[in-house]
Amino acid sequence: MARWEELPDYEQTYLAGMKLPEFKEIPWTPAKPLAESRIALISTAGIERKSDKPYPFFSGEYRMIPTDVDPGDLVMSHLSPNFDRTGFQQDINVVIPLERLRELEEEGVIGSMARFHYAFMGGSRPEDMEPHVPELAKLLRGDEVDTVLLCPV
Repeated sequence: MARWEELPDYEQTYLAGMKLPEFKEIPWTPAKPLAESRIALISTAGIERKSDKPYPFFSGEYRMIPTDVDPGDLVMSHLSPNFDRTGFQQDINVVIPLERLRELEEEGVIGSMARFHYAFMGGSRPEDMEPHVPELAKLLRGDEVDTVLLCPV
């Protein structure tokens, strides 16, 4: 992993200039007990299935990852000299912990896993991701997801 001072000037400028969304209010929804909750994962590791269309450069798009996906069918499109992919190559659960979530479901710690999980390209700007959020929220509601576990990478 690169240190800030090792990044080229253009990348420092880009990263330092990223604007995060601002919200006028933050809604609070009381959570159900985990043992009764349906959980979905959202990763920013640029994960996709080998059959998916690759993410466009700096895309705000997301990819759907089925719960029953074969981990060997997942690839990471997030390419950067500043990003160490070793952990992902050794264990997919580092970036999207499907197997760990499945174990928690089997143990009764969580109620159930969602049918689908989602992945964004982590290098994307928040304002590029924002137009996709209403569609993603609709999919999560349709799958009766109560709780989302964010997996930032």
